[in-house]
This record gives sequence, C-alpha cells and structure tokens, in this order.
Amino acid sequence: MTDLSLSLERDIELSKHIEDLLVARNPRGMKDVQTALTPGYYFRAAQTLQGLTGTILIGTGFPVTDTFETDGPVGAIALYNALEELGAHPILVGGESFLSLTENEFRVHKLIEGDLSNAKQEAIKTLADLNPQAVISIERPGLSEQGGYFNMRGEDISTYCACFDHYLNEAKCSTIAIGDGGNEIGMGNIKQAISSLDITPSVTTCDELLIADVSNWGAYGILALLGMWANVDLLAKVDPIAILEYISERGSVDGVTRENNLTEDSFPPAYGHEIISNLRKLTKFI
Repeated sequence: MTDLSLSLERDIELSKHIEDLLVARNPRGMKDVQTALTPGYYFRAAQTLQGLTGTILIGTGFPVTDTFETDGPVGAIALYNALEELGAHPILVGGESFLSLTENEFRVHKLIEGDLSNAKQEAIKTLADLNPQAVISIERPGLSEQGGYFNMRGEDISTYCACFDHYLNEAKCSTIAIGDGGNEIGMGNIKQAISSLDITPSVTTCDELLIADVSNWGAYGILALLGMWANVDLLAKVDPIAILEYISERGSVDGVTRENNLTEDSFPPAYGHEIISNLRKLTKFI
C-alpha cells in the first residue's frame, strides 16, 4: 500500500470517528439513520472545500415565527470565519430576519421570505452572478413533498421561510448540507431512512449530506479535518458562547424551547465546547 493510500485510509477512519461522535447523543434519531449514509461523509465534504479560494455560499437561519433559531447560524459563522482564513470568499445566505442583523459584519445575500413562486429563478440568477465554487446549507428548512416547509412540531412555516433549496438544486458546483432532524435541506438523500421519524421530511437533496445531533456541531466536524490538513487549529478559534451571545443580542431563540437564551436545541453551550475539545483531540491539536 502506498503512502497516499495509507493517508487516505487514515483520514476516512478519522472521519468515521467524527461521524460517530457527532451523533452519539441521538436526540432526534440521527444515530438511527446513520447507516443510510456511506461512511466517510465528513471526509468527502471537507475534501470538497479544501483549497477553495472562490465564493462559497453558506445558507442558514431556520425561522421561528419572526426570528431565527440558534442552531445553524453558530456553525455557519464559525465556518465562514475559518474558510475566509483559509483563503476563500464565503457569503452568508438566508432570510431577512437573520441577515438584516448581521450584514454589517459579514458578506450576505438575502432571500425573499415567503415567495416560493420566484425562488427558482432568483436562485438561477444569483448562482450565475456569484459563480460559487461550493454551496453549503446548515440547518435550512427543506421543501417537503407537499411543497411547503414544516418545523419539528409539524407546523407549516412556509409563510416565514425563504427558499434556499434551489441554490442546491440548480448549482453547477458541489453542494453540502448539514441537518439534525429530517426536515432540513439535504435530507432527501436518505428519504427512506427518515420516513419513520416523527417529522414532515424534506425531499431536497444534495451532493453530500452530513448529520449531527446539533447542526452547528456538523460545521465543527468539517473544520476539524480542514484544520488538520492545513496544520491550523481552526477549532481553537471557535467560541460558541461568543457567537451565541452575538446572535442572541439580535433576537435568536432556541429552536426547541423558543426562548432567547444561549442554548442550541436545548443543549447548553458546554456541550458544543465538549464537541470541539473532542474533535481537537481526534485531530491531535490537544
């Protein structure tokens, strides 16, 4: 076996450890559907992003009435900052409720909320204008078979949603999606596996689906590998509490409790710190 083959084998084995770590708590059944994915999915997603220097679109922001939840933006901001450090040109994409409050600190592209009729053409035009090298979705609601959007409680939230699905459907570049419950963009990849979950599933697909107990943590899984390959401890620079405070000041709520506090799907930020610490151990930074 060549050195290259050995290195590839080690990286895929590391990816499997990351994949198991990120679904170990299993609050919404992601561990139960993990076997529907081909192992090495974090490796493949990170490999897609490695070395990119052009535009990368990062869609996030799951609407909760007139605001947005904490899960998604934390991981998106961490990924944005890391990709920028590595030489890429990330842009956050989402609805007005999230991006109108962050556009002074980040490059953003706003989607029109509640307008499904023009969403496909808007996506095609924006993709042509921005010419991204990759499109990433982190905890964005995905269209259901009924043609609308539903939250984890089964409530129709289409009125509040901006459509990001067509950015993945129409992209001429690689697409990556991260989800934690079955109703997010990308979950169409494992439609059969999630059919038993107590949700209205998304049917939107992507090139590489990543699952995690909390979608924010999925971003950390990507950064673990990108940082290891670049010999840069990217995760040491991620402070979940600081990002949670930043978005909380702008009205975010926990997606489970619907309260404006520093939690992710009801988990305290210490859990996110623990995930980061364990990922840094796996990649030999600590």
